[in-house]
Amino acid sequence: MRTSQYLLSTMKETPAEAVLASHRLMLRAGMIRQISSGVYTWLPTGMRVLSKAMKIVREEIDRSGALEILMPGVQPAELWKESGRYSKYGPELCRFKDRKENEYVLGPTHEEVVTAIARAEIKSARQLPLNLYQIQTKFRDEVRPRFGVMRSREFIMFDGYSFDTDKAGLDVAYKKMYDAYVRIFDRMGFNYRAVDADTGSIGGYLSNEFQVLAESGEDLIAYSDGSDYAANIEKAECLAPELKREAPGAAYSEVATLGCHTVDEACAKVGVPVKKMLKSLVVHGPKKEDGECELVMICLCGNQELNEVKALKILGTDEVEFATDEEIAKFTGAHPGSLGPVGFKGRILVDRDAACMSNFSCGADKDGFHLINVNWDRDVPKYEVFDLRNVEEGDPSPDGKGRLHLRRGIEVGHIFMLGTKYSESMHATVTDENGKDVPMVMGCYGIGVTRCVAAAVEQCHDEHGIIWPQALAPFTVAIVSINGDKSELVRAEAEKLYQALEEKGVDVLYDDRKERPGFKFADMELIGIPHIVTVGEKSLKDGKIEYKLRKTGVKEAFDKDSALEEILKRIAQNA
Repeated sequence: MRTSQYLLSTMKETPAEAVLASHRLMLRAGMIRQISSGVYTWLPTGMRVLSKAMKIVREEIDRSGALEILMPGVQPAELWKESGRYSKYGPELCRFKDRKENEYVLGPTHEEVVTAIARAEIKSARQLPLNLYQIQTKFRDEVRPRFGVMRSREFIMFDGYSFDTDKAGLDVAYKKMYDAYVRIFDRMGFNYRAVDADTGSIGGYLSNEFQVLAESGEDLIAYSDGSDYAANIEKAECLAPELKREAPGAAYSEVATLGCHTVDEACAKVGVPVKKMLKSLVVHGPKKEDGECELVMICLCGNQELNEVKALKILGTDEVEFATDEEIAKFTGAHPGSLGPVGFKGRILVDRDAACMSNFSCGADKDGFHLINVNWDRDVPKYEVFDLRNVEEGDPSPDGKGRLHLRRGIEVGHIFMLGTKYSESMHATVTDENGKDVPMVMGCYGIGVTRCVAAAVEQCHDEHGIIWPQALAPFTVAIVSINGDKSELVRAEAEKLYQALEEKGVDVLYDDRKERPGFKFADMELIGIPHIVTVGEKSLKDGKIEYKLRKTGVKEAFDKDSALEEILKRIAQNA
């Protein structure tokens, strides 16, 4: 491809709205342009990268034995009502009606549609196992789309769905897809981790996320330094402390803490370390017969954070909803900042670490006062102990091997063992060998293809621009001619090399523009082409062609007669 015939829409200035490096560089490199909030057009350079990402995904998923289909982006709402997700999915599900008042949604995912296909097309267990997939545009009405294509409203996603007769079959399908994901992300050149994860709104009983390690990541993952254990912080288990609780001391008593509203302020006033201060939160539990929500107290060590996903599973609610100040005051007689478990009339959930505390301080359920020397059992006779907190740096690994470390990650893939959640609710059954109708056992698999592109930029860039992994680069080689419009020697040699590389099947961008050399080099580095070749009159007179490897900046001079061979070697070495 010649730049004189190409839409190379690079930008010198950094867009004011771009926060992440990927957003900034994808705009500057002329990969994407925003059309409306969270909706982007992919320009030629971006489309070349996106196409290569899709090609890698398609090749490895085909290799796993899955079959490609294409499902509609517009889905009838009745399917979502069958599964029960129409009302539960939330405002991210874009709902609308056509001129005949029929209800539809813009597909954020396709479990319902593929289950409807399966129940119509699969009648016998002999047709299983089966794995269907697509690479298609999705739409989620994000409340706050941000970070370019990292969290956009419209995006391209691979989603696959496996169907089996039993759990053993699902185990096989899940392992095949797990292995395919490893091959995909290895080929994309990512530094990533596969981690245990919560199933969230998709459902099921087991899932794994694939997280690209990057400081800009929205997710926090925990991994062991002594094993292969890794988990999203939502899923990572906190082991019960091995230390034993100290014996109770003197009876508890009140201390005035007027004006103290945070844990640190209360600790300073009472004179105890933060590990001796209990943090008490009040949340909504399940609804009672009168329609009001039960109020539940959650107790943690003062310096630890509540893990809402863990709490949800215990509470049995759809979300963790904190009680209002008015509700708390009516139920306890105090406001947040002065709450504690002594005398609390509702259910009390205590984290494993907090349950080992003794002679601790907590709110007195009386505004402006805290208690000291409080003890479980003696002063709080009824409570339940669970794992409720987020893991922290240095915690013991749940598998008993090593210590945990925390890193930021960008979720690029997620796989789920769905089981029969959708096949049961939507009556997708097959007849087994005994003539009995049984629900199909499903797996669900997703990769954010557009997010993969952004994640690659987050992980691979410098002050000059993008440094693409070779497998994703829009072009493999850039040929920059120096004053080619003035020198027949330069023009002829650059043209010769360009034609030779194209004949070898190499993606080449030949910069034949009438621009200054510095301008051309800046563009080639900005868009991140891995191998940059310079053809200039001065070097040619010495029989040389200059070469630079983008990711290291290392420069070499090749004899012009062997330049093609040397460039092909460098491409092979960096594949």
